[in-house]
Amino acid sequence: MKTKFALAAAALAAATFLSGAASAKTFVYCSEGSPEGFDPGMYTAGTTFDASAHPIYSRLMEFKPGTTEAEAGLAESYEVNAEGTEYTFKLRPGVKFHTTEFFTPSREFNADDVLFSLDRQLKADHPWNQYVAGTSWEYAAGMGFPELIKSIEKVDDMTVKITLNKPEAPFLANLAMPFASIVSKEYADKLEAEGKKEQLNQMPVGTGPFSFVGYQQDAVIRYKKNADYWGGAPKIDDLVFAITTDAAVRYQKLKAGECHLMPFPNAADVETMKSDPALTVMEQEGLNVAYLAYNTTQAPFDKPEVRKALNKAINKEAIVDAVFQGMATPAKNPIPPTMWSYNQSTQDDAYDLDAAKSELEAAGVTGLSMKVWAMPVSRPYMLNARRAAEIIQDDFSKIGVTVEIVSYEWAEYLDRSKAKDRDGAVMLGWTGDNGDPDNFLDTLLGCSAVGGNNRAQWCNEEFDALVKKAKVTSDQAERTKLYEEAQLVFKREAPWATIDHSLSIVPMRKEVSGFVQSPLGDFTFENVDIAE
Repeated sequence: MKTKFALAAAALAAATFLSGAASAKTFVYCSEGSPEGFDPGMYTAGTTFDASAHPIYSRLMEFKPGTTEAEAGLAESYEVNAEGTEYTFKLRPGVKFHTTEFFTPSREFNADDVLFSLDRQLKADHPWNQYVAGTSWEYAAGMGFPELIKSIEKVDDMTVKITLNKPEAPFLANLAMPFASIVSKEYADKLEAEGKKEQLNQMPVGTGPFSFVGYQQDAVIRYKKNADYWGGAPKIDDLVFAITTDAAVRYQKLKAGECHLMPFPNAADVETMKSDPALTVMEQEGLNVAYLAYNTTQAPFDKPEVRKALNKAINKEAIVDAVFQGMATPAKNPIPPTMWSYNQSTQDDAYDLDAAKSELEAAGVTGLSMKVWAMPVSRPYMLNARRAAEIIQDDFSKIGVTVEIVSYEWAEYLDRSKAKDRDGAVMLGWTGDNGDPDNFLDTLLGCSAVGGNNRAQWCNEEFDALVKKAKVTSDQAERTKLYEEAQLVFKREAPWATIDHSLSIVPMRKEVSGFVQSPLGDFTFENVDIAE
């Protein structure tokens, strides 16, 4: 699905230059792609979250900048009962929704907004559950929220109680994730009365550090600072996302002073960037993984021995060298080595073309033709999916497997790749949203995520039982044992070819201060400033 967006402003320039009005500070971010929409509950892509959840919205819980530690956000405080099944949130008073050219709020944030924002994702009969055709609320569904949450109650205007059917160890961190962003019920009611419900996803209203001004599709998004932001007004006046899909062009714009900061540089450019006195280059270990997901419901990929044979034909070192110039490491597990519960003892399927070919033949597979999907955009875990797919194509040809590389526009790629009857192996990846192993293992590989985030369409009862048990276990040592065992099942069954874990590299101009690199891969700008 490709959403068509209305313009909130009469005209928006396709490019913005840093030599704007001297009286205002305009920060330009050279974004790598277009958002799928502006209602983050419906999506899972980091590109969309950077353009919607982070500038426009807030959540009951927020991640402390630069960490995976969840702290109170729109919830000023909270209490949890001894069983871990009742969460009572005292809401922050005095929080204002954005006033824009298309909406003027008459009240402040309250419990009604929390109930509306979450209930619409959980209840199939909610009047806003299908306000955009094909809405799936993929994140909430993939994390099992409809089954987990028994009720969300308004105790009073400034108190909300969420009751769970069972304990959920990462629940507070989950509420800090983009899909749990709080939208304005008053604005939604206005749109419903006007017969314009889809506008909620096109012209958003939140309580975040920036308010939405307008979007020219595939070109530019404009925001202005929210002077009433509950977390403190941003130091910059205007925020612009200049959508620039080509990493080389992003770099040229950065050097020319047409943007202040860019994501996902070409690995070959990083050393040159570091030597440029006009630039600062930040880097840290990424909380990520890139993978190739087989469709395990389709022959011959329904056989673990076939998947493992194919995995042995992939030269991951060559991908790391060609795509990342060494700024990544080959992956063996579905979670990164910086995450607690990473199982050091798992054995990877070693690169061995002879073994791969003989094992395919032993499985009765000859003359195999298949599709490999390559992402059209750069992501932190895979800077150049086309190049990686070409390496895999060449590797597979050496064992008699013919590969056709296919791709689609990003939003369509994400949507099509979810299909249970999808043809081909999909290249994708993940940057952790909350620092918990559950966010990888259950979100991407659990049975409840089949048809959504589980692109392998893989439902293994043994694996699923382990990760579901870990969810309801409060003791981290016990959770670690369960996740370690789940990783052994994953390696035995091989629903993915794990490809790499990458460094996160962020180049910016020297005049930028206050940007905090996120272990979750987010790009947020509420604290940035620009030297005069």
